[in-house]
Amino acid sequence: MKTKLVKDLKEAIKLSGLSDGMTISFHHHLRNGDMVAVMVLDVISELGIRDLNVNISSIFDTHAPFIEYIRDGVITGIETDYMGGVVGRAVSEGILDKPVIFRTHGGRPSDIISGVSPIDVAFIAAPTADPMGNCTGKYGKSACGSLGYAFADAMYAKTSVVITDNLVDYPLTDFSIAEDYIDYVVCVDKIGEPSGIVSGTTKITKDPVGLVIADYAARAIEASGLLVDGFSFQTGAGGASLAAAKYLQDIMLARGIKGSYGLGGITSYMVDMMKSGCFKALLDVQCFDLGAVESIRTNPNHREVSASHYASPSAASSAVDSLDVVILGATEIDTNFNVNVHTDSNGYIMGGSGGHSDTAAGAKMSMIVAPLSRARLPIVVDEVLCKSTPGSTVDVLVTQRGIAVNPLRPELSEKFAAAGLPVVDIRELRDAAEKQNGKAKKPTLGNKEVAKVLYRDGTLLDTIYNVPVK
Repeated sequence: MKTKLVKDLKEAIKLSGLSDGMTISFHHHLRNGDMVAVMVLDVISELGIRDLNVNISSIFDTHAPFIEYIRDGVITGIETDYMGGVVGRAVSEGILDKPVIFRTHGGRPSDIISGVSPIDVAFIAAPTADPMGNCTGKYGKSACGSLGYAFADAMYAKTSVVITDNLVDYPLTDFSIAEDYIDYVVCVDKIGEPSGIVSGTTKITKDPVGLVIADYAARAIEASGLLVDGFSFQTGAGGASLAAAKYLQDIMLARGIKGSYGLGGITSYMVDMMKSGCFKALLDVQCFDLGAVESIRTNPNHREVSASHYASPSAASSAVDSLDVVILGATEIDTNFNVNVHTDSNGYIMGGSGGHSDTAAGAKMSMIVAPLSRARLPIVVDEVLCKSTPGSTVDVLVTQRGIAVNPLRPELSEKFAAAGLPVVDIRELRDAAEKQNGKAKKPTLGNKEVAKVLYRDGTLLDTIYNVPVK
C-alpha cells in the first residue's frame, strides 16, 4: 500500500521544502518531556537552514537548547503562548533581535486559521501513528492524552510532518488528527521523556494558607448563584486551585448538583468530579496527569477538543463562551484587577497567558486565587509590570485575608456578603500586603522591546522590555 513513511527526519525536512526564513511549528503536549522540537532543530541546524521563525504553543525548560539556536542564527523569531524561565531569562536579556509574539491559547489557532500567522512546516509529535499519518496521543509509551493544540498546525500548515515513537498498522482507527492533513511520517526511537510529559499525580495543597483560600473560593462559587444544574467549570493544576475543586465537589455532591462540563487542561481531580456525577463530560485540550490520560483513553464522555474549539475568539463558538466559572492564578494583580502571568517581579519572562485571558473573557465569573505574597513580595500592587489579562474581564480575587470583587460586579459583593464571606476592597489587600512585605519596587528595565503581548483578538495588550544584564 502507499505510505507517507520516510526513513528519517533529514529526509522529511528536505522533502518539506524548508528553507531559510520560513516558519516552523510545534505543539507542547509532551510538556517538559518533549524531545521533538530540539531533535528537529538539531537536524535543521545540520542542514544549514537559518533565520527560522518558530511558532510553538508553549516553551518549557527542556527547550533550553533554543538559546544556542538563537545565538547561531537558526532561530530568529518566536511566537508562543507561554515561555518558561530558562528561555525566558535569555529572551528578557535581549538575545533575540525581534520581539517574541505572545498569544493566548485561543488567539493562536485563530491567527493560524485566518492566515495572520502562517506556518510553512508543522512538526506534530504523536505518541502513536500509522504510516499514513493518522495519529493520537492516547496510546504508546509517550502517551500524553489530548493533542488539542496541534490541530490547527496540522490542518493549516503548508506541510505537516508526524513524528512518532509508536508506529502501528494502518488504519489507526481511534485517531485524533486524520491522515488527510499529513504529508510525511517519521518513526524515531523516542519522542518524549514520560516523567516530564505528565506528572504521576497533581497534588492538593496542604498549606494552611492555600486551604483557607480554597475554602473561600468554593464558598464564593456557591454563593454566586451560578452553582446550579448545568454548571460548567475550569480550574488549573495548582495546589490551591485543586483544593478549591475538591471543596466544590463536596458542595455539589451534598446539594445534588449535576454540572454539564469541566473544561481545559484536565487533571485527575476533574476526572474524579466527572466520575462522581458532578459533570456529564470533560472537554480536554491538554491532559495534566496520568489519570487524565487514562480517562481520555477509556471514557467516551472525556472528549478531546482542539484549541479552536476550546477558546478561539473567531470560531463560530468555543467552549469558553459557555463557561460559568474559571479559577485562575496570578503573578501580580493590581488595584484595577489587571493580572500579570508573563513576568516575575524583576521583569523576567517566566510564563504566559495560555488560556488565562481567554477563559477570563468567556466565563460568567472569573476568579483569581492567590496568597497576599510570595517569596516576601506582594501579589497585589498598584500597577502590574505586564498586563496579561485586562481587569475588565477579572471579577474576583480570593486571598487568605478576604475576597475582593471588581466594582463592575457589585451584585457579587452583595451575594458574598450575604453568605458571610469576608468581602474587602482590593486596596485593603494591597495595603495589607505592603504592611507585611513592604511596597513592591519596580525594576529598572531597558528600552529594547523583547516581547509583545497580544490579546486573544490580536490587539496589543502590552510590551515587555529587556532586563539589563549586570
